[in-house]
Formats: sequence, structure tokens, C-alpha cells
Amino acid sequence: MNFLVGESEAGARLDLALAALADCSRSQARRWIEQGRVRVNERAVAASLRVRVGDLVEAIPPDPEPSSAEPEAIPLAVLHEDEDLIVLDKAAGIVVHPAPGHRGGTLVNALLHHCDDLAGVGDVLRPGIVHRLDRGTSGVLVVAKSDLAHRHLSDQFREHSVERVYLAVVRGVPGTEGGEIDLPIGRHEHDRKRMSVRSRGGRTAATLWRVARRFPRSARSLLELRPRTGRTHQIRVHLAAIGLPIAGDPVYGRRGKTQLDAEIARPALHAERLAFTHPRSGARLDFRAALPADMAELLRELERREASA
Repeated sequence: MNFLVGESEAGARLDLALAALADCSRSQARRWIEQGRVRVNERAVAASLRVRVGDLVEAIPPDPEPSSAEPEAIPLAVLHEDEDLIVLDKAAGIVVHPAPGHRGGTLVNALLHHCDDLAGVGDVLRPGIVHRLDRGTSGVLVVAKSDLAHRHLSDQFREHSVERVYLAVVRGVPGTEGGEIDLPIGRHEHDRKRMSVRSRGGRTAATLWRVARRFPRSARSLLELRPRTGRTHQIRVHLAAIGLPIAGDPVYGRRGKTQLDAEIARPALHAERLAFTHPRSGARLDFRAALPADMAELLRELERREASA
């Protein structure tokens, strides 16, 4: 895999930059560097090297190992499946891949049971995974079933050519019809499980938003969001930063929950649409997932309150 360092990675340590460019974890990128599998401008370098715009990063990942995750018979809502990929309507509450504290019951465990040939595609703990949705987020997610698909889909996400549309119920009523949130995101300085727009090591992040519906009596709004980048917790962090936290978000939401917030047990965020180019046929594919029952009921309650005015 060859990458050219762009402005968004310039100045970062090599292991951080490679993790972003290759869509892998920082620890995985560091292992590749320590194993001599990474060169910058044709030279072996250390993980601490600060990369510059235009640097050529060459990486040779090791052959994939069989997945250590165990297959589990967990139901999946399949929107599309072929020899290269599978598109799912992910339910809220399920973790995408195994991690500390979530070794089983994940989407990967379900996929290993559903797809006989998934093990070994990509990372050992994240076979087939090319993007993620937070545990509490529902909606459309694509998974690679072949190495070809894994490479091509990863490239599309890295190049931001994948179209993604989300719906979110937020606390607050914007005074404008929409806009763009352009704030860098990085790890929170005091809480490593959270992300922040005030991090000194934040990476470029941008989210387009528009108002789909206002509910002034309840001080709530339905927003349509189009993230232009794919940072961890991006939409949740960006909306909280402009004073429009997602309803039901226990991490980035405001304190002082109302009875209305208690009616949804997770962040009211749904990945409604995902469009990308098929890695083998070249056809443009476009998938949508209907609003799940909990968000639909929340919107009905908000509409009832407006109608009672």
C-alpha cells in the first residue's frame, strides 16, 4: 500500500498518520513500523517521525491471520449481499467489532456465523470492517467479504467518495436552516474515552447539516447530516460543540435530562443512507435504512406536542 501524506496528516507522528491513511489502529501501524514493513521516501524510519506533505509512505501489511473472534448466531438485517460485500441495517445497541469489554455479541461475531469466507479479510479482530457505527447508532453499514472489496471500500472511505446521510434528533432549535461545522477532533485531554474539538492534537473534521423539522414547543429539532470526514464520534461531538447535542446521548449530551429524553435509551442518531461504488462492477450503489422504532416514536411524540398547541 502506498500513500502520499496530505495536509490533514502533515506534522503527525508516522504511526498516527499511517493509522489514518491505512484505516487501521495506531497499535497496528506501530507494529508494522517496528517489523520493518513501513518506509517513508524509501527509507526505514521510526514511529516517532513527523511526516510532511508529499512524503511517500509505503506499507506492506503482514498476511492476515485467521480471526480470533468466534462465530455467533446473532440475527442480521441484510439489505444486500453478493460475493464481495454485505450491506446491513445495524440495530442500535450492538458493538461492531470485538474490543476490551466486548469480546462477544458483536457484529463481527454475527458476520462470521453468516459468512463462511469472512475470516482473514482485513484485520484479525475486525474482519471485513471498513467503517464503523457507534454502539448506540443504527443504520446502514457495509462490510467487505473479499480482499478486493476491503481495499477498494477502504480507499473510498479514505478519499471521502462515499455518500453518507444521517438523521438526528437534537436538543435545541437552530436559528438558521443549516451550515457546516468545521472543527478538528481529537482525544479529550482528561477522558480518553471521549473525543473533543478542543484537543491539541485534533484532526480535520467537517460535517454539513440542515434542519429537516423543528419542534419549538419541545425545544427539539430533526437534523439531516452529511459528514465529510469520518472521525470517531464526529457527528455527536460536532453537534454538542455548536450547542445542539443529540437527544439521549449520555456522553456528549447536556446535563438535566427531561422526561422526553428518557423516552429514548440511546443517542437519537441513525445512518439513513450510504452510497458507494461497487469494487468489482463499478456500479454506483445506494442503500437506505428506515428509521428504527424508537426514533420514529420519539418523532411522533414531538409531533403530538406540536399539534396540541
